[in-house]
Amino acid sequence: MNYIEGGVCAPKGFTAAGMHVGIRANKEKNDLMVIFSMHPCSSAGIFTKNIVCSGPVKLNRKNIIAGNACAFIANSGIANACCPNCNENALRMQHAAAQALKIENEQVLVASTGIIGVRLPVEKIENNISELVSRLENSAEGSNEAALAIMTTDTRKKEFAISGEISGKTVTIGGIAKGSGMIHPNMGTMLCFLTTDCLISASMLDKALRNVCDVTFNRISVDGDTSTNDSMMILANGLACNNFITEENDDFILFESMLRDLCTRIARAMAADGEGAKHLITCTVLNSSSEQKASHIAKSIISSNLTKTAIFGCDANWGRVLCAMGYSGEKFNPDAVDIYFRSDIGTIKVCENGIGVNFDETLAKEILLRPEIEILANINEGKYSATCWGCDMTYDYISINGDYRT
Repeated sequence: MNYIEGGVCAPKGFTAAGMHVGIRANKEKNDLMVIFSMHPCSSAGIFTKNIVCSGPVKLNRKNIIAGNACAFIANSGIANACCPNCNENALRMQHAAAQALKIENEQVLVASTGIIGVRLPVEKIENNISELVSRLENSAEGSNEAALAIMTTDTRKKEFAISGEISGKTVTIGGIAKGSGMIHPNMGTMLCFLTTDCLISASMLDKALRNVCDVTFNRISVDGDTSTNDSMMILANGLACNNFITEENDDFILFESMLRDLCTRIARAMAADGEGAKHLITCTVLNSSSEQKASHIAKSIISSNLTKTAIFGCDANWGRVLCAMGYSGEKFNPDAVDIYFRSDIGTIKVCENGIGVNFDETLAKEILLRPEIEILANINEGKYSATCWGCDMTYDYISINGDYRT
């Protein structure tokens, strides 16, 4: 497997475009994007479990059942959630894109991100969709423009693509995502759009997406908030001409492995770009009696505000880690736990058998000053492990969210 350029346009047959249409006040920022395959697709999606959800999420839940979508349309700036006519406006977005692309309404999946409770000026989308679609013809930079169009408080775009061989054919998967704050998914990410030229059925695409989501996006947290708009969706147009994947065979395993690698990279990028974050935190729980238990404990650690603030302050306060493990809801023996902090300059053991050990505070400080920090928690009871990703919490997080709406 190799990482390549091109994002969602890297797979054969996909085009994308983004532009500013006036939803956001800043004319320098794209606020609307389209991704499209002229060739028919299989499709799948996962959406927020928050019972308060946006108009696009409600619409997509109905349309994703057919499994034959071939286009995405998404705006930034306004979430189209808990606002006047949110359901109607999602339908109008879908219809406008379908008309411009000359496809059926049900083949368009819709997404929005931004401020909750504000009316979406959908007429600006309707008035500009033809120009946006016309830009698909020259989409060398299309994935980049689309990735920029879905950013809100993100400080950098999340755009990746990976290629590998399946049944003797080169298969490519591309992805763009947005997510920096309001992230504690139990389904997927804030917004993630995936494309692939793999020939795979809708049912197998759905299975791969759910399997991968559980070990990537479901294992990140920035601030403990699950959004009203969380959506993770994928289109597969089959142009790689690999053997048709209709069951869980070796080809399916290869495809899922590629998708997992790509989504792990996206998930890490989202955690590293947490609002105001200075550190990416990677937490691995080792030697658990089950992977699920290890995952729950690791996510409890990276979700702990006290742990996050300790990492921000470069303080090797391992007691906060052990405390977060204790309220994870999982049973383990605290007297068997070893804890380490690690970065690219070294590893330091700070707890053994549930008790603090003497360690070099200067070295610990140097380790924690690095931009990527690992927390290793060995519970010494089995053979399973799991990794989750998060970030520290800084003064800037409060500043960014204190005046986000205004």
